[in-house]
Amino acid sequence: MLRLHADCDRDRQTYFILLYIINYIIFLFLLNILFVNLIDFRMAQTMIFAIEEINTNESLLPNVSIGYRIYDTCGSRLSSMSATMALMNESSATVILSRTTGPFKIPVVRIKDSRSLTSDTTLIMYCFPSATCECLSNKKDYPSFFRTIASDYHQSRALAHIVKHFGWFWVGAVNSDNDYGNNGMAIFLKTAQEEGICVEYSVKFHRTEPEKLQKVVETIKKGTAKVIVAFLSQVEMGNLFDQLSDKNIKNFQMIGVEAWITSESLMIPNSFHVLGGSLGFAVRKIDIEGFADYVTKEFWHTAFPCLQREGNSSQYGLNCSRYQDLLGLKNYNDDVTEQRYSNNVYKAVYAVAYSLHSLLQCTKKGGCEKSLTILPQQVKTQYEVVNWQQDLNGSIHFKPVGYYDASLPPDQRFVLNTENIIWAGGQLEPRSVCSESCPPGTRKAAQKGRPVCCYDCIPCAEGEISNETDSNNCKQCPGEYWSNAEKDKCVLKAIEFLSFTENMGIVLVFFSLFGVGITALVAILFYSKKDTPIVKANNSELSFLLLFSLTLCFLCSLTFIGRPTEWSCMLRHTAFGITFVLCISCVLVKTIVVLMAFKATLPVSNVMKWFGPAQQRLSVLAFTLIQVLICVLWLTISPPFSYKNMKYYHEKIILECSLGSIIGFSAVLGYIGLLAVLCFILAFLARTLPDNFNEAKFITFSMLIFCAVWITFIPAYVSSPGKFTVAVEIFAILASSFGLLFCIFGPKCYIILFKPEQNTKQHVMGKNPSKSF
Repeated sequence: MLRLHADCDRDRQTYFILLYIINYIIFLFLLNILFVNLIDFRMAQTMIFAIEEINTNESLLPNVSIGYRIYDTCGSRLSSMSATMALMNESSATVILSRTTGPFKIPVVRIKDSRSLTSDTTLIMYCFPSATCECLSNKKDYPSFFRTIASDYHQSRALAHIVKHFGWFWVGAVNSDNDYGNNGMAIFLKTAQEEGICVEYSVKFHRTEPEKLQKVVETIKKGTAKVIVAFLSQVEMGNLFDQLSDKNIKNFQMIGVEAWITSESLMIPNSFHVLGGSLGFAVRKIDIEGFADYVTKEFWHTAFPCLQREGNSSQYGLNCSRYQDLLGLKNYNDDVTEQRYSNNVYKAVYAVAYSLHSLLQCTKKGGCEKSLTILPQQVKTQYEVVNWQQDLNGSIHFKPVGYYDASLPPDQRFVLNTENIIWAGGQLEPRSVCSESCPPGTRKAAQKGRPVCCYDCIPCAEGEISNETDSNNCKQCPGEYWSNAEKDKCVLKAIEFLSFTENMGIVLVFFSLFGVGITALVAILFYSKKDTPIVKANNSELSFLLLFSLTLCFLCSLTFIGRPTEWSCMLRHTAFGITFVLCISCVLVKTIVVLMAFKATLPVSNVMKWFGPAQQRLSVLAFTLIQVLICVLWLTISPPFSYKNMKYYHEKIILECSLGSIIGFSAVLGYIGLLAVLCFILAFLARTLPDNFNEAKFITFSMLIFCAVWITFIPAYVSSPGKFTVAVEIFAILASSFGLLFCIFGPKCYIILFKPEQNTKQHVMGKNPSKSF
């Protein structure tokens, strides 16, 4: 409690104002009367230092002096309440300017957990504690509460962010069972869920519940999470450490809060094997100018009360009758520079002073001064990330390895120097995941009844990819793309067509050229023997035209091989239709000539007059022009075109020629079939001619082969997938061409080459009857 005195000139008015403005509650755990909690003592000294500064500051609260009274609660909720009530009920002689004005009670409370909330709910007016609990931000329950330290809201979110930063998506959580731990953990769990972090277990205990503590230790021991977020007060953390140490449970990466991460009470020789490598957030160090010199002076007065001033000098002499335990004072002077919490007390005292200063400036008519503006960045929400490390001589120290500043933009709030971090157990950076990351090419499939962080890695289906680690879904590749073998990239589908370089293409080219070669040899043979009876008797002009058309038929099959283009697609089908009509037309005209020569009732000379060589040529030309006209109409209305067929194979594209108009293609085949059937009928009628000249039976055989090939071609063409469709069409062209070549010209070549004695006019005009079939 602090007293405030205002001394004015006796001529103006003498008044005395007693203000109880600060009640600084320090939680001291006294082992005996000679022991002092130096941390809390330093904070008390910070308050006194700030008050003395204010009292000597002429611009702040002029003519007003601030006093104080300190109560020791001994860490007891009952003592805390008693001290509060004593402050509120204390009566003092008061001289006031207005009879309606009473004494002010403005406590400054150091709240570290929910026990201090007992006093906070009692104090009605103003409160400036260095409390972090987010629960105190509720203005409905605590309308006059103000804080000089960042709320645990920011610390809890920072805990989630550091866990996510290191990829620890499977963590355990332990908190104190009080307002401090419960509210802080609730914020952490909510933020963790937003960040995709799974909490394997969330357990809590109070310092007075050893049974719950045992259950917490067993939960940690049985859990698979390697990282533990410990939102505990200093005392609970000490209890948990004792149990973990007794049961030799170690190598867990602890993530701590400001309540215990820099606690000196945990810095005992055997603590590093359990807490070594711990990471946590501490209030940032802030230097209070002049405080180090002040507290050093007070420290020696407190530590050595046997010091005596020598006369009027400033020198001190040591007059101690007992042994002073210097080990109990170890590191006190060094810790003065830390001032992590002392600065909060320093700011709280000044906040009271500035508020009183503004209050004293109020007038009945002019109101109060409102020139003070508080910017958001002036209310610090900063934390220092510290790491438990051990030096060569075994001493434990807290090494700063980064910071978190909630006032900065999201991408700049968190900075870590991971190279300087020592991890739990002195090992490498720990991994704490329920399931290992799913590599590209797979997707996550949640395990039934378990958190979302527990999943199986399922390979993507064919045609789907995932190019990111831990992908939730596989993406379908675009139309002309397919997944590679690893399923992590979409690649262009392989384009397939019947090429000249593959085995099937080479075989078909060989037979096509072989047919051209055989046809050329037959033509050469016939030309060399053109004056012989067997060549003359078979209408040599039509024979050479037929050989020429057969050559074109063999060559047109080559247009079906190679990469289909718009022009090649139009060429292959029109060339096929026209060349085959030319070929069948020649055979048909030859058949008609035979029939007219041997079946006509008119003299031969008259028959040949009406169907002589000129008429024969015109007939072939007329039959062929009809097919040309059909092809022109087809190409004009709906021509064939190159088409990417993805129907049969998903992983590759069959590049083929679409027919364009089915009617046009059917008309081409139908016309060829009509001529072939007509030729077959006429040849069949002429099969029994009684002479050796009759070649009608060979034409009949050739037409049988031709019709059989193309009848079987239709179902084979429809059912063959991809490039085999083209191969079937080429096979039909070659088979029918070879059938015509061998059946019509084979017997004649045999006679010319191996039976020259039969190549005479007498033999050709002989009257030996032919056998029917």
